Amino acid sequence: MTPTIAPSRPRPPGSARGGPPAGLPRLLPDGPVADRPSLARHLERLGPLPAPGGLVDQVDQAGLRGRGGAGFPTAVKLRAVRSAAGRRRPVVVANGTESEPLSHKDVTLLGHVPHLVLDGMVAAAVAVGAGRAVLCLKEGSGATAPVRRALVERSGLDPVDLEVVEVPARYVSGEESALVNHLNTGRALPTVTPPRPAQRGVGGRPTLVDNVETLANLALIARFGPSWWRSVGTTEDPGSMLVTVSGGVAHPGLQEVALGTPLPEILGRAGAGPAAGILVGGYFGTWLTPAQISGATFGWTGLAPLGAAPGCGALTVLPETCCPLAELSRVADWLAGQSAGQCGACTNGLPAIAGALARVVRGDPDGAALGLVRRWAAMVRGRGACKLPDGAVAFVLSGLEAFAPHLAVHRDGRGCGMTGHQALLPTPQWRTS
Repeated sequence: MTPTIAPSRPRPPGSARGGPPAGLPRLLPDGPVADRPSLARHLERLGPLPAPGGLVDQVDQAGLRGRGGAGFPTAVKLRAVRSAAGRRRPVVVANGTESEPLSHKDVTLLGHVPHLVLDGMVAAAVAVGAGRAVLCLKEGSGATAPVRRALVERSGLDPVDLEVVEVPARYVSGEESALVNHLNTGRALPTVTPPRPAQRGVGGRPTLVDNVETLANLALIARFGPSWWRSVGTTEDPGSMLVTVSGGVAHPGLQEVALGTPLPEILGRAGAGPAAGILVGGYFGTWLTPAQISGATFGWTGLAPLGAAPGCGALTVLPETCCPLAELSRVADWLAGQSAGQCGACTNGLPAIAGALARVVRGDPDGAALGLVRRWAAMVRGRGACKLPDGAVAFVLSGLEAFAPHLAVHRDGRGCGMTGHQALLPTPQWRTS
């Protein structure tokens, strides 16, 4: 999918250059996405990055949460790294791997406003006392070239060392302990925690690992303050978020939305058609029915009553013309193949669940295969070295709940007549070892 950016409200005539963006978008510049600003134009648009005195408190007041998936409060991470430092100077790691196949926000952000992300890395590094900041990108990422050009422009201008490291294209490579492990050993595989990176990470030093969208927002808060940040969104969920909308929509692409925006409004902008279900948060997310989203808003508070969360900001519409169980089965099989092979929950549990789910799609008259899916899902949950088993289980179980009426159609083995449709949900051919 080629990322596009939804049109924003025009900036008021005469608005000051180098001042805070008026309305949305905030992260991405107004105008064509092909416009990749130089450092000079970046500074003209937003002004220079101020000295980050009191930045951690500002981020706390702003209520910024991580945009990589977990939604962890950013100020808590910053304080944990700073307090663990002692005589060990911390390291900052910016996660731009974007291992979620349904998300295109990070590559777009890095491709079009790389200086904003680099500003966030610098501000975070100074705030925690780090002297080194590493941007991790997926091998072959379209963001690598613009980021390297941006680094050349900034050469010698930043108070910390900035570098770029490419990480193998694997689903688990973007997990924070996998990034630290890659930087330490060259193996992008998750490790058992504790200790967490904030305690002992790259080179044994306290390490801040944050998503690139989180750091870009941190750079905006450093410039314009928490009150400006909270001028959009809700009291509980302040600010804005990049959302990748895909699947059965007329206009797939990227939107920057205020948290608290009704989900039907976001999907309506993308031209969503009749849906069998909507996946919120990518492959570690939750399937919801059209009825469930009708009154829901996008944000942690708005989605929590439905057992969902924004995750990485991916919204995927599964059209009525798709067999939802076939899509569920195919992605479950792909997730099983993305295992790092380090623990039984992944190595044995996920393939077993995927195999039983495939039998459900083919026909399960006595419900035995469906029973195995549920039983094994309960057994692997919470037992992995990383969160891959938990994410895969949530994906499968929420899908079985959302598509419960469709299960009856497949029960006798005749199927729904749509299992041979063209695959919709992406399953990239990434290496698994």
